[in-house]
Amino acid sequence: MRILVVEPEHRPEVREIDGSLEAMQNIVGGLIQPIYLDDSVALICNDEGKLMNLTANRGLRDSDGQIYDIVFGTFFLCGAPSDCNHFTSLTPEQIERYRKRFYTPEMFWGMDGRIVCLPLEVD
Repeated sequence: MRILVVEPEHRPEVREIDGSLEAMQNIVGGLIQPIYLDDSVALICNDEGKLMNLTANRGLRDSDGQIYDIVFGTFFLCGAPSDCNHFTSLTPEQIERYRKRFYTPEMFWGMDGRIVCLPLEVD
């Protein structure tokens, strides 16, 4: 299964995994939680990432670009077709779309009761 892995403070990278639950749990470091995005894509993260105090990774944004949640810890994106009962490989188009979407690592700070998100330069 071809997926896009997004680690905190790193750019996304394409990986091949066997699609087993164990392989998915190894990437996120624990129990998996799918968050279904548009165009038949699932973001798979650690179900307890916030509780485990994992590193804040990327913000999830609405159609206006406003952050509505933050993913903690390493996550990956995979296919989640509505007519299928398991996760699948991403298409080349999906890989490109989500590589662009999550390309720039982000840092988060609490300030005056608000969360501030800043891009993090790497490379």
